[in-house]
Amino acid sequence: MTVLIIVLLIVLGVILLLLEFLVIPGITLAAIGGVLSIVGGIYLAYDNYGSTIGHITVLATIVFCGISLALALKSNTWNKIMLKAEVDSTVDKLEDEKVNVGDQGTCISRLAPMGKIKVNKKIVEAKSTGAYIDEKTKVEIVGILDKVVIVKPI
Repeated sequence: MTVLIIVLLIVLGVILLLLEFLVIPGITLAAIGGVLSIVGGIYLAYDNYGSTIGHITVLATIVFCGISLALALKSNTWNKIMLKAEVDSTVDKLEDEKVNVGDQGTCISRLAPMGKIKVNKKIVEAKSTGAYIDEKTKVEIVGILDKVVIVKPI
């Protein structure tokens, strides 16, 4: 009966870790539960059967984790739930826009520190001089550095 509990704990732990690595992002209860389950199974093996069986259990657990991870990655099952969206949008080049130092505009989005402003009936990406600037705030262009419009609130 104890052998069955040890095997079930280790298998449950490996399944939870695979879910954590491949499905659930971040460190969640699945990872914590998986690690605790595997450690609990190995502890029971050492406690009930001694160090020789405990060492064999550790080695078997490592091999089982490696084989399970390799099979999970090779099976292409994860392609069904994988994000496949591509971002193909572009930002207009600043040299095409007619903006100059001293022009005034309005923030379309919050500049924290980057965002969008509307100046001379054009929408361009801008960077604040350091402070956050809320949307609908009047701004003035104080510089253009490496094609980045730098603004300050008026």
